[in-house]
Amino acid sequence: MNNPQLAVQFLLQIAVILLACRLVGVIAKRFGQPQVVAEMLAGIVLGPSLFGLFWPEAQQWLFAWDQTQTARDTQSYLYPASQLGLALYMFVVGMEFRVDIVQQRMKSAVAVSVAGILAPLLLGAGLAWLLFHHTDLFPQQTSLPVSMLFLGASMCITALPVLARIIQFKKLSGTTMGTVSLGAGAINDAAAWGLLAVVLATLDNNWSHALINIGGGAAYVAFTLLLVRPLVARARTWLVQEDALTEAGLVMMLVLMALGAWFTDLIGLHAVFGAFIMGAAMPRGVITRELIARIQPLTVALLLPLFFTYSGLNTKITLLNTGFLWLMCGAVLVVAVVGKGVACWLAARATGIPNREALGIGTLMNARGLMELIIINIGLQRGIISEGLFAVLVIMAVVTTLMASPIFERLVGTGTYLAETEKQRATPTRAV
Repeated sequence: MNNPQLAVQFLLQIAVILLACRLVGVIAKRFGQPQVVAEMLAGIVLGPSLFGLFWPEAQQWLFAWDQTQTARDTQSYLYPASQLGLALYMFVVGMEFRVDIVQQRMKSAVAVSVAGILAPLLLGAGLAWLLFHHTDLFPQQTSLPVSMLFLGASMCITALPVLARIIQFKKLSGTTMGTVSLGAGAINDAAAWGLLAVVLATLDNNWSHALINIGGGAAYVAFTLLLVRPLVARARTWLVQEDALTEAGLVMMLVLMALGAWFTDLIGLHAVFGAFIMGAAMPRGVITRELIARIQPLTVALLLPLFFTYSGLNTKITLLNTGFLWLMCGAVLVVAVVGKGVACWLAARATGIPNREALGIGTLMNARGLMELIIINIGLQRGIISEGLFAVLVIMAVVTTLMASPIFERLVGTGTYLAETEKQRATPTRAV
C-alpha cells in the first residue's frame, strides 16, 4: 500500500468531480434544476451507470476500485471528506433554521411531518406485501414484516441535505414554506432512521440497537438545546471580540459540530442530525453570522459535491434492465408521490396554510435524493432487498428529486412567491 500515491489520486478525483459537477450544473440550470441536482447526477454519471459502462478501465483507474481487497482504495479518502462536507453544510442549515417560524407554525410542521410519515409508510408497506407475494424482488431470507417495514421506511424519507440546498437555491430560507418544510423534513428523516433501526433490530433479533437509536436521539436533542445552547450564550464574551468571532471561538464551535455529528452517527442516526441540531442550538447574532460566513463558501464549493458524488459512484442504474422492473418502478414512483407529496400538501392545507404554499411544501417534501440512496444501500448490503428492487428505488429517488424544482416553479413560482412574501412583511409596518 502506497498512501502518498493514493493521496495524490484523491486530489485528481477532486478536480474531476468539481469539473463534472459544474459542467452538469450548466446543463441542469437550463432545465430549472438547482446545483444540488447537478451534483447528484454528476455522481451517477461518473459511476458505473455511465462512465463505468462505456470506459470501465478508465473509471476503475480514476476511482481506484480495489477488487482484491489487499489495499485501501482512494474512496477511503473520498468518504470521510464527503461526510465532513455534509456535516458542515447541515451545521450551516441549522444556524439558518428559523426556530421562531417553526414555533409559530408548529401545528403545520407537526401535521406535515406526521402525514409525510404515516401515508408513505402505509402505502409502502402495502406495496411491499404485494411485491413479497407476487415477485422475487425481496430475497427469500427476508421476512414479510421486515419487507413491509423497510419499504415503508424507504418511502418516508425526505432528503434533508437536498431539501436544504433547494430551499437555499430558491432563496426560501426564513419563509414559512421553507421553514415548515425543513422542520417537517428533519422530523421525517429522524423517524425514517428510527424505522430502519426497528427493521435491523427485527432482522438481528436485537432490540437494544433500536432503543439506543431512538432514546439516544431524543436525549441528544434535549442535551443540546437545554444545556449546550445556554452555555454557548454565556460564553459569548469569550467567543466574540470586537464584534467578530475569535479563532478560538471558531474552533470550539467546529468541535461542538463534530462531536454532535459523531454522537448521532454512533447511536445509529445519521451524522446530519447531530450537525443540524447543533447548528440550530447556536445563539443567533454575531456567532452564527461569523460561522456561516467562514464555513459556507468552501463547504458548498468544495466539500459538499464530494458527498453527492460519492453516493452516485456506488449506484448502478443499469440493473433496471427488464420491462417488468420498469413497471414496478412506475408503481413505486406513484406510491411515493401520492404517499409523500399529496399527503403533505393535504396536511398543510388542513392546518390553515394557503393552497399555494401547501402545494410548495408538498412538492419540496417529495424530494428524496441521496438520503434515500443511503438507506437502500444499507438494505442491499444487509440482504433485505434484491439488486433489482434496489435499482427500482434508485430511479424513484432520482425522479422524485428531479421533479421537485420544475413542479415547484409551475405550481408556486419562486419569484412571485418571494415578492408576495416581502409585501406581506411590509404591510403591517405601513398599517401601524
